[in-house]
Amino acid sequence: MTTIRIERDQSLPDDLRVARAQSAPHLGPRILFFSGGSALNDISRQLKRYTFNSMHLITPFDSGGSSQILRKAFDMPAVGDLRSRLMALADESVLGQPDVYALFSHRLSKTAPQGELRSEVAQMIAGQHPLISAIAKPMRQLIQTFLDSFGKAVPEDFNYRNASVGNLILAGGYLSNGRALEPVLFLMSKMVDVRGTVRAVVDENLQLGVELSDGRKIISQRLISGKEAPPIDSPIARCFLSDGTSELTASDVELPKRNRTLIEQADVICYPPGSLYSSVVTNLLPGGVGNAIAQRRAPKIYLPSLGADPEALGHRLSDQVLALITPLRADAGADTRPTRLISHVICDRSVPEADCNEVTRQTGIQCHRLPLCTVEEAKYDPTKIAKILVSLD
Repeated sequence: MTTIRIERDQSLPDDLRVARAQSAPHLGPRILFFSGGSALNDISRQLKRYTFNSMHLITPFDSGGSSQILRKAFDMPAVGDLRSRLMALADESVLGQPDVYALFSHRLSKTAPQGELRSEVAQMIAGQHPLISAIAKPMRQLIQTFLDSFGKAVPEDFNYRNASVGNLILAGGYLSNGRALEPVLFLMSKMVDVRGTVRAVVDENLQLGVELSDGRKIISQRLISGKEAPPIDSPIARCFLSDGTSELTASDVELPKRNRTLIEQADVICYPPGSLYSSVVTNLLPGGVGNAIAQRRAPKIYLPSLGADPEALGHRLSDQVLALITPLRADAGADTRPTRLISHVICDRSVPEADCNEVTRQTGIQCHRLPLCTVEEAKYDPTKIAKILVSLD
């Protein structure tokens, strides 16, 4: 058998590919994202109009907000970003499961007394809460089982304020399934008819750490992102995974085989907008990620965030690209060409042309400036991004 490699010019967006995907989204391209946070959710909501086959490897290392409360209570990975992406990809039409979606998306009051909130959750466990009673059996019984597991294990001093009920259900499912996320993520995906695949990049309870240019090390995502602590005042030089006290190597945290298979199947690989280190680079740290990406012949796209990113202090566009490439090359081999890891940078035309030229000069990666922002504000237009991504298949 003879194998030949064919390269082609590509128009963006490609109207024919977009129309084909929209007419048969169940046959749409397998677009793989390495991400976390909420920056990709609006794009995900548009993308499910064109493909039901997107794949999302999500960081479970978040340590802020309600995820941090659950992590402390149950010594578990973070589930907030996972639940958020499941909801973004869920079938929100009347043909889906609107009652289940409403429950998973519900948040408890930010201000009510703890006793009142505890009582509300107890009503859910007993099946007496309106959001639970609206769900038909046997799905209702399964959800109650997960909530019951949560209720039996929850500490007395647990802070329920502003808690996502979907996160509580995920926590209960995690405890019910031998402290594993994969089974409960699969079940929740089926409950709300998720138009894609959502997985934790690794099913482990770890923390993100960074080393700053001045030599200091910081462990914990919430201390890095600038959302719950003062912004870092020195550029990030590198990041790593930690057990909470010491640094782990890539060989200590291996990419699961099931997630490597997703990379091997991807038609397009995307490093999407989001906090540079805590949402994107963190997913590239487990052993095996870089090698799997290098081996896959598919478009590999970086969509840099627009606006200020506290984690990218002092970073030009070329520095952001190198931040992605560095951990990937550490895994795939120091001699791996950058273009095997990122084939193109696609950004809004507001990014200076000189910055794009510098990326190409340093790495050989092509950088394309396109009109991708909404008219009203300097944010990516989710529909434009979705159309470009399905055009790359």
